Amino acid sequence: MNSDKHLGSIWKKRIVRLFVFPVSVLLIYGILFVIMPDRALLAIRSSGKLFLIILMPLSLVFILMVILNLFLKPTHIAQCLGKGTGIKGIILSATAGVISMGPIYAWYPMLKTLQEKGVDSSLIAVFLGNRAVKPFLLPIMISYFGWTYVLILVVFTILGSIGVGYCVDVLVKEKPANHLK
Repeated sequence: MNSDKHLGSIWKKRIVRLFVFPVSVLLIYGILFVIMPDRALLAIRSSGKLFLIILMPLSLVFILMVILNLFLKPTHIAQCLGKGTGIKGIILSATAGVISMGPIYAWYPMLKTLQEKGVDSSLIAVFLGNRAVKPFLLPIMISYFGWTYVLILVVFTILGSIGVGYCVDVLVKEKPANHLK
């Protein structure tokens, strides 16, 4: 019985946390609308435009997440990107980071889901660090800065992301994969 009370309080806290930000924003818009209706409408229009810009990449990531959840089992992900995958996991994370496209904020929900499924935080850091290397931009960079500069920059960006991944591994003591549930 005590367990049911505890679960009830956890759900109440989650619901409160879920609605604090949207309710706060609505209150601010409401106050602004009373004080300065023209500015409030301008703010609402700006927010709507921003929402539409964000909607497409987030929708694609959510579709990817659904596909991942349907076809990839946590054991398979842990085999490829879990603790102890070594150089294979680093290469896979670095390559995925280099070829990934779209805005970074669109990747966060999927990376969180992968982390919950057992992907090592250091490999997520490697992925995020390698997002700075974009193959389709390399010819432009070479034309501006030359081969030597671009090659050194890319190599150090990749090595730096691996170093950051190592630091994350050492400094972030992870809880078990289900700690966010």
